[in-house]
Amino acid sequence: MKVVVAGLGNMGRSHALAYHAHPDAQIVGLVNRSDIDLPDDLQGYTRFAAFEEALALRPDLVCIATYSDSHADYAIAAMEAGADVFVEKPLATTVEDARRVVDVATRLGRKLVVGYILRHHPSWQRLIAEARALGGPYVFRMNLNQQSDGDTWATHKALMETMSPIVDCGVHYVDVMCQITDAAPVRVSGMGLRLSDEIAADMYNYGQLQVWFEDGSVGWYEAGWGPMISETAFFVKDVVSPNGSVSITDGDKGASDDVDGHTKVGGILVHRRSGDRLIEMQGEPGHQELCDAQAAFLIDAIQTDADLTRHMEDAVQSLAICLASDASIRSGHPINLGDTQ
Repeated sequence: MKVVVAGLGNMGRSHALAYHAHPDAQIVGLVNRSDIDLPDDLQGYTRFAAFEEALALRPDLVCIATYSDSHADYAIAAMEAGADVFVEKPLATTVEDARRVVDVATRLGRKLVVGYILRHHPSWQRLIAEARALGGPYVFRMNLNQQSDGDTWATHKALMETMSPIVDCGVHYVDVMCQITDAAPVRVSGMGLRLSDEIAADMYNYGQLQVWFEDGSVGWYEAGWGPMISETAFFVKDVVSPNGSVSITDGDKGASDDVDGHTKVGGILVHRRSGDRLIEMQGEPGHQELCDAQAAFLIDAIQTDADLTRHMEDAVQSLAICLASDASIRSGHPINLGDTQ
């Protein structure tokens, strides 16, 4: 399976290493606008500065890990060139573009997988299963705040040229909420604040969203980026129901900008009135192993002709919720999701 990887930042390098290691994949091109240092395993591959040049190789699979504003156009171009596609989250910067990508995948019969890395993590799968076993309606309390400076702050500022933190990171955790409740989202509201003059005047680097679901469940998600962000309680993951709660308990997660810590669970505390049960999640996969799992998932979906309809629809739904919260922040009013989809 001939593979092209576009975008060689932190995520792109990890995805490229995943395809390098997979026995059914052969990288034929790496795409990045600038010349950057790569791990030894990736040194021998042909590099391109332009995405179109790599597509001329007629790859079977294209992995897109560029900045968000290019995701939709690159994904569509790759599918129209005959390739199946992996695209990092978020799928697009607008719901309309996300829907356009899914429509093209459906029309052309291409496989489209979006980089929802938590879906491939056994500990997060267990967290979702334990929460669903409690029964709803639910209260979701989730955040991922990142104290960043130096190169990481530079990356965050570049991301915020097109996308706010509550959209870029929020899609992961809103997707978890949706998997647990399995109810339609009906309304969102949000608030945000610009805490740095190093970002655009119309952008905010701290945001919070609230979402209401059709079954009565409610969710809260918070995200902040920058050198001013507190390391205290930067990672909260609680699900509460009338019958108890499920929480991630691991307190040894390292610094908030450590990507391995963002997916790590370590322990899951299940609380019921009858008592508490701590589930130790040992041998958790690291960041590279999760990228390996995503590559394997797409290759298997291609080889088995798996139906990815629900996967694609879920990606659009979580993005719609987060983008609506962004619209709420900018307008100062709650957003009814039926008005935006």
